[in-house]
Amino acid sequence: MADPSSYRPRPGQIPDSPGVYKFRDEHRRVIYVGKAKSLRPRLSSYFQDLANLHPRTRTMVTTAASVEWTVVSTEVEALQLEYSWIKEFDPRFNVKYRDDKSYPSLAVTLNEEYPRVQVMRGPKKKGVRYFGPYGHAWAIRETVDLMLRVFPVRTCSAGVFKRSAQIGRPCLLGYIGKCAAPCVGRVTAEEHRELAEDFCDFMAGRTGTYLQRIEQQMMIAAEDMDYERAARLRDDIGALKRALEKNAVVFNDATDADLIAVAEDELEAAVQIFHVRGGRVRGQRGWVTDKVENVDTAGLVEHALQQLYGEEQGDAVPKEVLVPALPEDTPAVNQWLSGRRGSNVSLRIPQRGDKKDLMATVQRNAAQALVLHKTKRASDLTTRSRALEEIAEALGLDGAPLRVECFDISHLQGDDVVASMVVFEDGLPRKSEYRRFEIKGRVGDTQVWHAEGQDDVRSMHEVIARRFRRYLQAKEKTGDWVAGGEVPEQDPDDGRPKRFAYPPQLVVVDGGQPQVAAAKRALDELGIDDVAVCGLAKRLEEVWLPDEDDPVVLPRSSEGLYLLQRVRDEAHRFALTYQRNKRAKRLRAGPLDEVPGLGETRKQALLKHFGSVKKLRSATIDQICEVPGIGRKTAETVAATLAAAAPAAPAVNMATGEIIEDDEETAPAAAPSWNGGTTHDREPRDPTH
Repeated sequence: MADPSSYRPRPGQIPDSPGVYKFRDEHRRVIYVGKAKSLRPRLSSYFQDLANLHPRTRTMVTTAASVEWTVVSTEVEALQLEYSWIKEFDPRFNVKYRDDKSYPSLAVTLNEEYPRVQVMRGPKKKGVRYFGPYGHAWAIRETVDLMLRVFPVRTCSAGVFKRSAQIGRPCLLGYIGKCAAPCVGRVTAEEHRELAEDFCDFMAGRTGTYLQRIEQQMMIAAEDMDYERAARLRDDIGALKRALEKNAVVFNDATDADLIAVAEDELEAAVQIFHVRGGRVRGQRGWVTDKVENVDTAGLVEHALQQLYGEEQGDAVPKEVLVPALPEDTPAVNQWLSGRRGSNVSLRIPQRGDKKDLMATVQRNAAQALVLHKTKRASDLTTRSRALEEIAEALGLDGAPLRVECFDISHLQGDDVVASMVVFEDGLPRKSEYRRFEIKGRVGDTQVWHAEGQDDVRSMHEVIARRFRRYLQAKEKTGDWVAGGEVPEQDPDDGRPKRFAYPPQLVVVDGGQPQVAAAKRALDELGIDDVAVCGLAKRLEEVWLPDEDDPVVLPRSSEGLYLLQRVRDEAHRFALTYQRNKRAKRLRAGPLDEVPGLGETRKQALLKHFGSVKKLRSATIDQICEVPGIGRKTAETVAATLAAAAPAAPAVNMATGEIIEDDEETAPAAAPSWNGGTTHDREPRDPTH
């Protein structure tokens, strides 16, 4: 590990001007490339106290052995030079987007004497016009097949074209009218190029002109009683319209735009791009990348723009680029994009209307791509085995933790406190074993809460104690548990699967040192010493162990860290879902919800019979017994519960002071007003409350 002070530039040596800088390691390999409006403050920020640096930045500066820079005249030049150096040196600490698969594009080879329409993958070639990319190659072929009726451009390979020219006979497409057959001289090279350019114009979104022109030709042919030609033109119009229908219409106007969305977590980021041309979605693509540098959403967007348009020119750069966050140097990026296009480019965040709605769709695609990427990693047997081995090695376990249980606490301002337990066996979720807990936290009949952080700790202690107390009870009940033995698959009394009889090899808690200490204390109080405990702190993804002052930091690319993160995220999702459902149910609760043993069906029957809770409260027991499904014992319980519950205060007209005497409680109580406040540190504020 290098000491950054050993290669720190002398004071005043760094110029105060725009530029691009490179960090090199001891072998002179470039490990990071960056740009800055002013090199002096930017580079100085890397040489402060290591404790103040982000962990990723700290790793980079301690890996580097030297730094050098190049001064440029403008920020736009800095942006272009940064992109060029990243492409040239491929630095390990720079975010680099790579396609998660090779997307096919529709290409027209305008650099050839007789342009050809074909499906292309891989890097783009100079002089070739590209459309897309598309999700599937068959989607391109269907579109091309429809359009060849109107634009019979060559689609054959060079070998087939040369062979047809030698024998003087076109291929099958030439005979059926889907190729102009330039190979045998039916059209000249200039006429064929015009067809190819018309094809490109239509694919670029300029569709109205061609449809109107063909319709006029059809009408003229019909007036001249050339009905065969009119029928062919009619079929051509239908083919073009079917080709257009294959691309979803998202904007009424002829909008040309690219929409970029980002979904990210602490370790990875997924980017999705929708290409809209002529108001229609013409292509889609996506990337997933490791976040090897300390970069926010705006930085990810800037890297994505460099990746997308770094080698594009002209119409390949759209008039409008919609992003979720603007880059730090927005004017410079905007100027750079405009220079690539040759005209003004609008770079902005959509605020309202159809564009904002489509951006939400692109964002959902990005989130789904990130989830799918993580799921694919977790579903691979070799990857799972390596992840479990890495966890065992990092935590000092005797063997791989084949059963992992993770616990998370969720609440909103101390209310509706719940916990979740999720189970992963052999690296995969075992959803039938998931459990959820309602945290009691009561002293007598009074609920007592302390500081929020302490609440989480005490709640974690409670849920761990309850889970493993049930484990000990199940072990004692079966009577056939021996050390190293197997717990029966089913309960011998009722044949139902056991809930808590399987002990985990590893307990993971969502939190840091305090939560880990609480979980360990709960296990010690129950005399359980053969279950390992660790905690995963979300902010820096550090793994905490009991009685350890320093966390275990797994490598950023560790499969073990990915598995722990997925387990933790699943526990958080399960707890948050339960907490929200519980809160919503409480806010919708009415007086009948307090009646023990009264289900939803019989509650609805009572309300339907009496019309309101007010009338039900004044009814006699005999009248309640008249409701189908309500026995005398239930009727007595309903009457007693409603009599004990105080009726709601009457509504008052605030303008006149009049008491409104309408039937109350015909519907669930309205949710109380909520004025904000601090929520649980892992839960977003619910906008409905």
